[in-house]
Amino acid sequence: MKKIINTSKAPAPIGPYNQAVLSGNTLYISGQIPIDSSTGKLIEGDIKKETKQSMENLKAILEEAHMSFEDVVKASIFLSDMNQFSEVNEIYGTYFNPETAPARETVEVANLPKFVNVEISMIAIKQ
Repeated sequence: MKKIINTSKAPAPIGPYNQAVLSGNTLYISGQIPIDSSTGKLIEGDIKKETKQSMENLKAILEEAHMSFEDVVKASIFLSDMNQFSEVNEIYGTYFNPETAPARETVEVANLPKFVNVEISMIAIKQ
């Protein structure tokens, strides 16, 4: 049985999907882009700030599902420019303990929703 997870502390979906779906003890979180849910505005012009906002959106969804970054087993990062990898990685890394960090891939793509520079999705399992 699946349960839909949505929170006002993260941006509302911009298409026919939900912020996350909980199936059993596994949470599938849709890709989060740097939209500030309190203003509805995109964070632009600074990849570190954009990454932080995307991670904060993910954090809000995890918390709504009574989970944390410690429960994340897989992350996917999509970048518009791989030259920004180290800056994104620097901010992303502050959310995880390096010894228990999840599996991950980072992929450069031609475009992302709203033409943002970063989008991050995750899968978490409640232990």
